[in-house]
Amino acid sequence: MPSTPSPLSRRPRVRFLSVLVSAASAAFGPAADVGVLSGPLVAQTPRVTITPAVFELEVGESFRLTAEVRGVNDIAPASLRWFAVGDVVSVSADGTVTATAPGAGRVAVVYEGDPAWATVRVSDLPPEELVIRFEGGPVDGEPLSTRVGTSIPLTVTALTRLGGLLDHPRIDIESQDQGIVTVEPGGRLLGLAAGRATVVVSAADMPAVSRRIVVEVEPNPAADYRIDGGPSAPVRTGDVVRLSLAGSRSNGQAVTGYHPLWTLSRSGATVFPEGGDGLFVAEESGTFVVTAVAGPAISRSVAIEVEPRTHTAHLERVGHGVTASHRAGDTWAFEGVDGRDYAYLGTFYHDWMKVFDVTDPATPVLTDSLQLDARRINDVKIHPDNRLGIVTREGASSRRNGIVLLDLANPAHPTILSEYTETVTGGVHNVWIRGDENLVYACHNGTNELHIIDISDPENPREVGRWGLEKESKTLHDAIVQDGYAYLSYWDDGVVMLDVGAGTHGGTPTRPAFVSSYSYPEGNTHVAWRHGKYLFVGDEIYPSDWDPEVFGPIEARGYVHVLDMTDIEHPVEVARYEVPEAGAHNLWTDDRDRLYIGYYQAGLRVVDVSGELRGDLYRQGREIGAVKTSSPDAAVPNWSMTWGAQVFKGRIFTSDLFSGLWVLRLVEEELVP
Repeated sequence: MPSTPSPLSRRPRVRFLSVLVSAASAAFGPAADVGVLSGPLVAQTPRVTITPAVFELEVGESFRLTAEVRGVNDIAPASLRWFAVGDVVSVSADGTVTATAPGAGRVAVVYEGDPAWATVRVSDLPPEELVIRFEGGPVDGEPLSTRVGTSIPLTVTALTRLGGLLDHPRIDIESQDQGIVTVEPGGRLLGLAAGRATVVVSAADMPAVSRRIVVEVEPNPAADYRIDGGPSAPVRTGDVVRLSLAGSRSNGQAVTGYHPLWTLSRSGATVFPEGGDGLFVAEESGTFVVTAVAGPAISRSVAIEVEPRTHTAHLERVGHGVTASHRAGDTWAFEGVDGRDYAYLGTFYHDWMKVFDVTDPATPVLTDSLQLDARRINDVKIHPDNRLGIVTREGASSRRNGIVLLDLANPAHPTILSEYTETVTGGVHNVWIRGDENLVYACHNGTNELHIIDISDPENPREVGRWGLEKESKTLHDAIVQDGYAYLSYWDDGVVMLDVGAGTHGGTPTRPAFVSSYSYPEGNTHVAWRHGKYLFVGDEIYPSDWDPEVFGPIEARGYVHVLDMTDIEHPVEVARYEVPEAGAHNLWTDDRDRLYIGYYQAGLRVVDVSGELRGDLYRQGREIGAVKTSSPDAAVPNWSMTWGAQVFKGRIFTSDLFSGLWVLRLVEEELVP
């Protein structure tokens, strides 16, 4: 094998667009798209230039750029400031660019306030490993099985040497025993005759990256076929109907184990394959014909009538506690030791925690404002005994943030009992109180790890445990604990599930054990909430030009991913809830299978999550109600930024970033025969 030259010694692939890009960048800034400029380009001689201005690298390669300043022959290296935009490349203080991920990146150098830009394209890595799955499970060497005249599906993904998933890899699938198995379009393997066949799966143009699998074809004993599971009455949009193809012998005995291809007669519905079954769910009403095709001569169909999904509930406003002079944070409602109801409200870029008496939820009364040394009081939680509160701090003038413990002996006027800052000085964004263990699970901004704090002696809190991803670059945003498991929202690393006393993976409340994780390309994993077998995971995506110091409308984005946690070590995303042109924030569920979402500018949303979930819940009509928490008296008039939801004593408590505390009610209507 010939030796590979050092990446620094390799000449980058420079294109002849260098002069055009450099001129456009100087005239229009880093966001200019020279490909769509119309009319003549007015050339301006830039003071600073980078050579080369456009080049290509491979992941892991490095190349040192050269900066020149017009009129300056001897540039002191310390006078040049280099930086990279995005996560495709990094750049060192001497202008050495290193490619870290495929894609397009930008690198800039600044000299006395004058910038110059270079564009680098990092090519995709080639495939190094193929992962083959059959009906969701990995093919690990055991022979696959099909019957004469029937076919089975394969799913093939390609991984790079860094473990990244390639988009749309070109895959070749070839049978080496064509008389026994042939390959149909789409990668399905069709059994032609009883016997054993070898099938080779390889990356196109890279035969060395390949897998060999064995397929055993058995005789097919079925004399006839039918589809089981078809409903005898109309179903609603959003209802999941599980269908299966079954055969029968000449004596009537059932034959199962078929993996047909499921098709639909029209749009407006989807059939999700799962273990050979077809899970039908519709977004539109009407008649749908579902067909199962097990082989060239084997197909059966069933008609399904779908009616619109109707709801017997609606949301209505109960009360509103305006805080127009302060942007609001999280809220928590509880019954105080005096028998009255309260809602505590954090603030965003302010140093007050607001105290509302909500015994009459229609008329919240502000009873106190507790001032803390903080720039942001993001999270408020109350111990289950209602005698102790926890608030988080960020931006303290002392630079010792941590958490503040509140004495709730007089809940209308809480007092500071103690503080804990020793190991969480960098700021705490969110916490979760585990009352049965007297533990606080705190998300520390400094380490981006979960710090476990013992509050059994609330005047002397102490750290007793810690857990974090074993990587340098990470962002831990939120944590909840439900039924002995912790769910950590780890931003671009997705959601992480830990055993903190459930007993399945050896974890304890103070020594968590890893169970599983799930991430997705959108990233920005902000919050998670477990309900039954599903984990609801929300994104938070703010516009790149948002300025937190400016009061104004915010066009947030992000949606709710629905993960099936039946196998907790292998979560599977099965559904989503996405309101168009808006962004999700915090979540809550109740025992009536209602999901409550603070959906920022789309207001408070309530979604029916009963039964089995698949597909697009919003388009299926599973939304029960929505209220925009906007007010003409808000910090930003008539613009919702709903934070989240908590169900307490039959009311829904939420806060709005711009307009403070809100109380709503879900009214269940009686069906009239």
